[in-house]
Amino acid sequence: MFAVDAGKHSFTIPVMGIAFTVDSPLKLARYGISSTVSLVDDAFLEQMRKHHSAECGDDYVPIKKNAPNGRALRITAYLDFLDRQVAKQMRVMRALPFEEGSDICRYFELLPPSPLRTEYEAMQACTDATEKERMQESLRGQIKAGAINANIMTKLDRDRDRKGVPLPLGDSDALAAARGFAKSTVDGSLILSAGMNPRLFAYIATLEEFRPDASGYIKKRLVLKVSDFRSADVQSKVLAKKGVWVSEYRIESGLNCGGHAFATAGLLMGPILQEFKDNRVALAEKIMVIYNKARVKAELPTFDAPLTTHLTFQGGLGTAAEQSFLHDYFNVDSTAWGSPFLLVPEASNLDQKTRADLAACKDEDIQLSPNSPLGVPFWNFVNSGSEEARRERIAAGKPGSPCPKGHVALKWDFQEIPLCRASRTYQSRELKLLEESEESLELKEKKRLTIMNPSCICHDLSGCATLEAGIDLKARPAICPGPNVVNFKKVISLDEMIGHIYGRCVAMHRPERPHVFLRELELYIEELGKQIAEEAPRLAKYENNLRAGIAYYRDLATAEFGDEAEAFIAKLDILEATVPSVESAAKPAAAAVPAL
Repeated sequence: MFAVDAGKHSFTIPVMGIAFTVDSPLKLARYGISSTVSLVDDAFLEQMRKHHSAECGDDYVPIKKNAPNGRALRITAYLDFLDRQVAKQMRVMRALPFEEGSDICRYFELLPPSPLRTEYEAMQACTDATEKERMQESLRGQIKAGAINANIMTKLDRDRDRKGVPLPLGDSDALAAARGFAKSTVDGSLILSAGMNPRLFAYIATLEEFRPDASGYIKKRLVLKVSDFRSADVQSKVLAKKGVWVSEYRIESGLNCGGHAFATAGLLMGPILQEFKDNRVALAEKIMVIYNKARVKAELPTFDAPLTTHLTFQGGLGTAAEQSFLHDYFNVDSTAWGSPFLLVPEASNLDQKTRADLAACKDEDIQLSPNSPLGVPFWNFVNSGSEEARRERIAAGKPGSPCPKGHVALKWDFQEIPLCRASRTYQSRELKLLEESEESLELKEKKRLTIMNPSCICHDLSGCATLEAGIDLKARPAICPGPNVVNFKKVISLDEMIGHIYGRCVAMHRPERPHVFLRELELYIEELGKQIAEEAPRLAKYENNLRAGIAYYRDLATAEFGDEAEAFIAKLDILEATVPSVESAAKPAAAAVPAL
């Protein structure tokens, strides 16, 4: 029921923005490393297919933007291109000699300790030529490419075009993306993030590609990115009733991840992981009963045991010890490492200047900002080209992005057409209404800044790739790394980064960095302090959840952290003393969270 291939890596690279991992499979899959492509921007995927096809000598037939079913077709075409190129890379690599520096040797040398890595080392040490050749052939047959996965933000599901005209049935953004993934040749996972979309769930149930074969294997697997156990329980029930199996629960820290921050009400990762650990088997068995009932209703054969379900984690991991602890104690099958890979040119897409700036960034350069037009807190690199351009437009009296793509054009405040809150049209209209209002100058200034905060997160987030590829030499890239990136202070090679994850070397240049659990607790304490200052509702529950999490960590450290327990608990005590009290919210603001 819960299985991991011992010959594969114990980490993956999650989706990062629109462009940072758009071509990561071309760079990494041949080494057995899985990565994730965003399906938000099909026009951008078409640009990248054209660019890489020219580089690879692959035939390129354009798919026009206004073609029937165009969005889905462009997504399918790009994923098929990746799948084709990775298969070609694998054929080439399997034929290589086992010589020092060759890709086939690198494949095995990047692996974590495992039976396959041991078999490779035994082959290298073998002195019998005949036996060595036999072992090499065995190794060649065990090489597996990393998966090409895809991500959909479920709430980005426009069902009208930019003129406000309804799209054909089934052509809303999220549904077309799911269809594009389903019809592709890739054997991978579709990761759903940012919450539940009933329309999308119902549509996925109609796509037979997400159904298992007779053995229970699912070629197109569904992954739910969740913030807690309850979310996993509720969403997987909804899907099971429709005949869709969830193959993985990806637990993501609400605040300690890059991009949009979907904070919990103070629920911390430790207690959340513990709840999954305690209830994982029972959840799978319960969901299987519901799933089998749906299959009976659809006149499909049932299964005797729950299908494979993985439990994975992402959110601010920084050391091999943290990675190992999640695997060993919480039985996590795999982890996802995101922001540190922005500093690895062999893994991610980022223009040279932005990568250098990111490597040199300080804590204050990565801010949880109000810059997303979705109205969700957003981790932002304040020195990015996109942010500089936003400030320049404001200074020139022309706030707002030209909005060339409109993937986040979801506001209907002005009725006739949907607009993005980051667009020049929307901001100019809002500012005009504000100027005509009778509110005080002080309140007007506060609202004016709020109106101009949102920045472009679709066109600008693809800038790092279009700039490097020569597609758009005027691009001003946006970048949205998590706060953990400040602990890695240089551009890092792929071998060094993977060695760091597995404890073979250290690539992190901030030894005083707090434990991943403590850093997340810091962020939640800061967030609670902000919300108290703003008189946000339901904060007593938030505070209680934080205090329950702190108590959990104290018990966990005492029982499991050995020699490190005393230092961990000492820092935990420091943080506990700074938790704001909702009861005394009327008093002066809570003390600042100390640096650990």
